[in-house]
Amino acid sequence: MGGRRTPRKRSRGRRSGGKTKGRADRGRLLARPRPTRPDVTVPAGLYLPGLGSERDGLLYVPKGYRPGEEALLALVLHGSMSDARRGIAPFLGPADEARILLIAPDSRDWRDWDIFFPGHYGPDVRFIDRVLEQEFARLAVDADRLAVFGFSDGASYALSLGLTNGDLFTHVAAFAPGLMRPASYRGNPSIFVAHGTRDDLLDIDKTSRRLVPRLERKGYAGRYVEFDGDHTVPNEIAEMAVDWFVEERV
Repeated sequence: MGGRRTPRKRSRGRRSGGKTKGRADRGRLLARPRPTRPDVTVPAGLYLPGLGSERDGLLYVPKGYRPGEEALLALVLHGSMSDARRGIAPFLGPADEARILLIAPDSRDWRDWDIFFPGHYGPDVRFIDRVLEQEFARLAVDADRLAVFGFSDGASYALSLGLTNGDLFTHVAAFAPGLMRPASYRGNPSIFVAHGTRDDLLDIDKTSRRLVPRLERKGYAGRYVEFDGDHTVPNEIAEMAVDWFVEERV
């Protein structure tokens, strides 16, 4: 990918002004990592955020996480008609190695994310904001290194939400995306796109090979990877993306 857009200053803490619902309808997330160290110890493991009833999500705290020491965090978005458990699975091993916190919410509609059902930002943005707000309050998170990862329709949502909230996310990783529908463009996140050349669900010629040039024309930099595979996230690609997140500073 090509050159960089002009970055905008990042901020800590919840932003004031405007109604939460109005911001959610515009795809905007309010939650921000807090500058103070949390006083709650969270052992390594997989947890339910406990904010949803039938559909909730997962928080993964990697082995080696040290409470009070700021860690990298990635929001992970699952594919269509899927859930947090399947969405987070490819990244658990690499996250352990890199000591990255993972937050994987379930979409509110079991079919897909809100830009697909009901067709506009709103329900999922509000829920993701609640989950992030809760976890930012008890986990020490590096505010200068935040990522959003996604697979398939989750990749489309990661691109859309990540570009709309580029003043929060520094990195956006999309695995087999189909489209992007940002409500606006903010900040200057680095972009990672990976796609299998034998993908028979989201044809690479009609998706990533068109999306990546659009991103380049808008001035976004990052990495584009094509691999010999189908509609999946191979282990080596998941590891590559996590390494990119850890190593590439923006």
